[in-house]
Parts: sequence; structure tokens; C-alpha cells
Amino acid sequence: MTLTPESLPDGYPELRPGPPWVTEEMVAAEPGLVEPIWAESRAAEAVADRVRRALGAGNPVAVVGCGTSEHGAMAVAALIREGLQERGIPSWAVVARQALEAALDPWPGLCLAISHEAGTRATLAALEAARSDGASTALITATPNGPCAVAADLVFTTPLVDRAWCHTVGYLSPILAGGRIGAAIGGRELAASTVRAHLEAAGAAAADQAGPVAAGIAAGGPLECAGSGTDAIAARELALKVEEGVQRPAVGRDLETVLHGHLVARDAQSALVVLVTDGRAQERRLARAARCLAAATRIGIRTAAIVRDDVPVQWAAAAIGVRMAVPRGEGLPQALAALTGSAMALQHLTLALVRAAGTNPDLIRREQAPYREAAALAEDG
Repeated sequence: MTLTPESLPDGYPELRPGPPWVTEEMVAAEPGLVEPIWAESRAAEAVADRVRRALGAGNPVAVVGCGTSEHGAMAVAALIREGLQERGIPSWAVVARQALEAALDPWPGLCLAISHEAGTRATLAALEAARSDGASTALITATPNGPCAVAADLVFTTPLVDRAWCHTVGYLSPILAGGRIGAAIGGRELAASTVRAHLEAAGAAAADQAGPVAAGIAAGGPLECAGSGTDAIAARELALKVEEGVQRPAVGRDLETVLHGHLVARDAQSALVVLVTDGRAQERRLARAARCLAAATRIGIRTAAIVRDDVPVQWAAAAIGVRMAVPRGEGLPQALAALTGSAMALQHLTLALVRAAGTNPDLIRREQAPYREAAALAEDG
């Protein structure tokens, strides 16, 4: 049975007949996340202290999650490493892990979980396994009374629960929390106003540019998303948003990985989006990204690039069909600038692709019985 607005179970997103979608409203609300998250100084310092203690004892820090929260975990790990590097502290032991794997093979030290609604079974299992193994546990969530919170020694609460299941707030919130924790670890004074100004500038730029980019890659088959450094995280998140919201096959991979066999399965019906917003080692990343775009163009794949706004217009121009420019984030640490700027770009691009496809991103098809029942099977296991 296909659900109607009148027959929606409790806890479902609003089922609207057409745009504006709830997902759009969530994206528009995101700049307002910054100040409340930056005000959580006590929680940020508490997590930072747990990180220092784990590493000081020679133990690892595992940052875990599933789905969008897995990408959030990757981002938080990168931001913690950035803070440690600012202090000259070795950061290799801070690792993002998929929650199920962390549950099956718990590590000592600290298990920092990302779970927007604090109810994901695998994430709860990871926290419980880590605690049983003697590790410290922490949680970043918008739902501090959820099941995962019971298994966490401390909770960093973010201010807004995503009202759509194509999670956007659920991706950006842990990034901002990770940036706040990274600042605490690095001993860096970073004003909320600086972060918010970057988010607003990145959102405005993305809103202006997303339509033409979506038009360039909208029609056709699978979408390949690729990036290096923090852009590998953004590429995975873009692919997930496209599959959830646009209902189009997509995959996110490391930039170099794409060049080692995967293009064989692509043709002129496919599209490629390459992200280069991470300013660290930018020259080498740009060089490999240009090769990837050139290889795709030779096959006939439609291409797009999401780059920092200081990348010259002539860079790889012959191989780029359409291009988005992300503000570089003056005054921000480079990983935080890249992750927040690319989040705005990928979310606005997703919304533009949603408009082109005419899909409803909010319920990720769970108003339809097969997808609702499939989700129940996954969640009950």
C-alpha cells in the first residue's frame, strides 16, 4: 500500500504533493546550526579530553556511524586529526570506522559515535561493544534521549533534528561539532560568526550555480562522484544524497580509485562529478583530478567539477562540462572550510537534480510499500 498524507505513521516526514520539499527547508536552516553548536564548549572540551586521554595511553580513537552518519564520522575524524596536527600531536590513531565493523571488532581507547537520531542498531552495538571492552564512549547526536545515548559516557547534542530522511542537517551537524572539537583540541580561537559567514557564502554560491550544473549531468545513467582528502568524504555523501533524493544510481569513490578500472563500466549515458575543495596539497590533487576528467571526457562521460574559487578558470577547462566554485573559507582551518563548503555545494546540487528529476526526496521512497518493508527488514535485523 502506498501511504497518503493521512495514513503516515508517527515519526514519518511530512508527505507533500510537490515542492518546496522539507529537505529544502532543512538546507535553508543550516546556517542557524553554527551558534548553538559553538556554544557547546563544555561538550567539545569533554570530547577533546577523551581524545587526548586515549591517545596519551597509546590507544586509538574510533569514530563510528552508518549511512549519512558514517560520512559524518569520516569528517569528524578528519577534523580531530586537523586539531591534533595543529598541536604537533601524531594523529594517525584517529580512524573512522563503519559501525557494524566496530561492533564486531571493538577497540580500546575511545569510541565516538555519530547517530543523528541516536537509534541506529549497528551504532548502538558499536558503543556497547566498546564499553564492554573497557573503552570510553561518546556520542554526537540531535536526539540526546535516544537509545545510543544510554551507551555513551558523554553526549554532544546538536540543536536540530532533520525532518527529512534525505539527511542534510544530519550530515552538517556532526561536521560542525567536529570542527568545534577540533578547535578545542588545537587550542584555536575560532568565532562562530566566521564559520556562519562561510556557510552562508557557500550556500549562496551553490544556490546560484547548482541549476546549470544539474542540467549538465541530469539526464542519463549512473553518476560517479570522486574526490581526494576531505573531498572523498563529500563525494560519498553526494552519491548517497543522489541515490536517496534523486533515486538515481550513484557511487562515491576516492579520486585515484576511479582511474583504476571503474571507468570501464561507464559510457556516454554516465556522468562524473569531481570535487577539489580541499586546499591541502591542492596542486597534486588538481593534477590527478584533471587526468580523471580528461579520461572521462575521452569516453564521452558528461563531467562536472566542484572546486575552490581560487582554482583558475582555465584549469582542465577542456574536460569540464559544467563547474561550481566554493568559497575557500578565509580564517577557517582547511579541512573545516572544505567540508562545510562542499556540504553546501553537494546539497544544493542534489536539490537541483531533484527538481530536474521530479522526485520527492523527503521520505526516500518509504511511502511506497516495497521500500518501506525493505527498510523494516534492514532495521529489524
